[in-house]
Amino acid sequence: MMPSPTRLLLKWLYRNPSMASPTRPTSPSFFYYYYYYCSLSSPLKTAAVPVADLDEGEDDEDPIFTPNPPPSSFPPALALNPTLLQPRVVVYDGVCHLCHRGVKWVIKADRYRKIKFCCLQSQTAEPYLRLCGLDRDDVLRRFLFVEGPGLYHQGSAAALRVASYLPLPYSALTALMVVPAPIRDSVYDYVAKRRYGWFGKEKDCLVLREVEMLERFIDREEIVGRIRNEVS
Repeated sequence: MMPSPTRLLLKWLYRNPSMASPTRPTSPSFFYYYYYYCSLSSPLKTAAVPVADLDEGEDDEDPIFTPNPPPSSFPPALALNPTLLQPRVVVYDGVCHLCHRGVKWVIKADRYRKIKFCCLQSQTAEPYLRLCGLDRDDVLRRFLFVEGPGLYHQGSAAALRVASYLPLPYSALTALMVVPAPIRDSVYDYVAKRRYGWFGKEKDCLVLREVEMLERFIDREEIVGRIRNEVS
């Protein structure tokens, strides 16, 4: 019999006491980029912005701008100022079994911990959607990879850009970029439209069943808080 999400969460919090009572820094450090200012791309298209500066120092773990505040406390500036958001964040459909399997695969392959994740159903995702000019329906169609300020991708391009940050042999998947985008996206869309019927979906984010993955999620405090409220 599979343990309940609540039992798994409590077990994970017991093993990670720092997450149970996070320490908030007195002067949070911000992650600043050096980039050329440019306009964002339209929804469902890839923004064309230089990416060279994003690769510098990517082996170092990116500082979190501040421990994730409660959803209601996100200031408007957070959604408008890209320097306050974290880079290389995958925003995906957290209730989709296929999407969840893909996230698990990336976490396992990403031994340098370059990629972070956020469930689309989380309010923490809102600033990233606003930054890219997207709504939730757009990301339900094609998952979102926010690489940095003014640079985001969706669909097949997002999958290949995520692969580019993984070590070999996984990064070799970027060779598929030579395939024209309309062909890649047609295959992506065909599977995406049928993913619930083929693989199933849940009522809540699947990461709650595997809480050991939460350390890679920028919305982990929101998820943990939601479960605590349900328990109490």
